[in-house]
Amino acid sequence: MSNIQIPQSMLPEDGRFGSGPTKIRPAQMQALNDAFPHLLGTSHRQTPVKQLVASLRSGLSEFFSLPDGYEVVLGNGGASAFWEIICANLVTRKAACGVYGSFTKKLAQSIQTAPFLEDPVIYACDPGNYKLPEYTEHVDCYCWAHNETSTGVAAPVERVPGSTEQNALTLIDATSGAGALPVDIAQTDAYYFSPQKAFGAEGGLWVAILSPAAIDRAEHIQQGVGLAGSTRWIPPFLSLTSAIENSRKNQTLNTPALATLVLMENQVRYLNEQGGLQWATARCQRSASIIYDWAEQSDYASPFVTDPKARSQAVVTVDLDASVSDQAVLAALRDNGIVDVNSYRKLGRNQLRIGVFPSVEPDDVRALTKCIDYVVERL
Repeated sequence: MSNIQIPQSMLPEDGRFGSGPTKIRPAQMQALNDAFPHLLGTSHRQTPVKQLVASLRSGLSEFFSLPDGYEVVLGNGGASAFWEIICANLVTRKAACGVYGSFTKKLAQSIQTAPFLEDPVIYACDPGNYKLPEYTEHVDCYCWAHNETSTGVAAPVERVPGSTEQNALTLIDATSGAGALPVDIAQTDAYYFSPQKAFGAEGGLWVAILSPAAIDRAEHIQQGVGLAGSTRWIPPFLSLTSAIENSRKNQTLNTPALATLVLMENQVRYLNEQGGLQWATARCQRSASIIYDWAEQSDYASPFVTDPKARSQAVVTVDLDASVSDQAVLAALRDNGIVDVNSYRKLGRNQLRIGVFPSVEPDDVRALTKCIDYVVERL
């Protein structure tokens, strides 16, 4: 116990500021309760669940204003499973990867260890900024993250010049960016994410928005498997063509967590009712600005991402002065019901990391900054 008692009047109404899993709204929990008699505990291949998945896919199509031919595809395993799906189904020979944090690095490592692919070309920089892949000969996929969850860095999403002419796909890890950052889906071929960030659900599911080119690529690679000279193995669980076929039937290959589908479908409906992607990104920008402005004016805190153009409006990272222990601050906040503002463990910095996804109230974000000041003054 820290023995620091923050006055009740200062506390945020909701103390959840995690970077994933994130805050779940009470209305989502009510949706779970309403789903109990006819959805939870029933077959995912029957009409009620298929209607739920259809509503989710339709809602995401509206939310992201999908171009003609793009499809919403989903499957089990989370975004980390989709890294392996990329290796098995979308990279034909060689990929180029932007690496600027833990999660961008993990995708590059997956590609590097795939025995049927060449080593990826890595474009890397230290955490705290981003490095996008550049045009590279013989590359058929360009990969990077819209938002690096580990560092609070947001990167542009636009095709590498010349990549269309070489028939290369643009694959964007959007796990903590989707729904919190503006995006033109037409600039991507796979914009993939998990639902436990802006979409306020639980993990264990991946969602990918695929272009016609990505779908064609997956089908072409699948057709080549088993032919003489082919060394590629695509486990059924990682088959993107199977996921596409099942998604078109509004189901998943394997049994999904129905609660996750209920939570996500309710959140997507809520976001669309509020004004869609434009509303969600403006709200996140407002919350993020509160923290960045506070940190820039603070005597003991400063934004970790120094370039304003690279600062995320989904996950905000703030460095603390060496005289202020992040662990002491975290303990005091948790004792007062404010949780999950710890830095990414592998980054190893004296830092706070604050999720400001659409479900988080900007007023609660402002209250959080005042609570941090209150704690630091008393440490």
